[in-house]
Amino acid sequence: MTGIKVCGLTEHAGIEAALALQVERIGLVFAPSSPRLLTINTASQLAQIARGKAAIVAVLVDPGDKLLARIVREVAPDFLQLHGSERPDRVRTIWNRYHIPVIKAFSVANAKDIKDAERYARTAAEFLFDAKPPKDATRAGGFGTSFHWELLADVKPARPWLLAGGLTPDNVATAIAVTGAPMVDVSSGVESTAGVKDPTLLAQFCAAARSNGSS
Repeated sequence: MTGIKVCGLTEHAGIEAALALQVERIGLVFAPSSPRLLTINTASQLAQIARGKAAIVAVLVDPGDKLLARIVREVAPDFLQLHGSERPDRVRTIWNRYHIPVIKAFSVANAKDIKDAERYARTAAEFLFDAKPPKDATRAGGFGTSFHWELLADVKPARPWLLAGGLTPDNVATAIAVTGAPMVDVSSGVESTAGVKDPTLLAQFCAAARSNGSS
């Protein structure tokens, strides 16, 4: 069955809705330009609700050492997800320092972008394939846009991976069927406003993803 990560959670109700649906992972965003940005104090509170029920993913963009250390100490995430221009040696350093699995995100527009992930095969625990942001974008993700899923149809990434980018209750089953994604990552596709998850949309998304993934 396809796993589900709900990202960009910002409030208790969203966490509780995701946990009630038994999603595998929840994502807490620390990217400065994101409308879903959390303070470390709020993230710590949300993480406590989810701990032991779903894996906690801290989502960052080119984080500095001080920020990383504080998030690891106060939020205690199960995964660190890197959405910036982090090079393989930076990913290796973070893994060696904290021994927390790193998910390296890649912005995809063509087959070359997917192939670039192979450079991280020895440093990242998992890959995440997301849509490339618009040219004038000021943040790394969360735009609700998708890429051509067929680019992943015949690809076998070197690490376990997640599919993100523009997924909704209406298209997630097709996305899984085309790509064979072992896990999907949703944020804006189940929101009423940025960071606020709609319980009905979230339930529809999970049902669609699991129906396809178990067939």
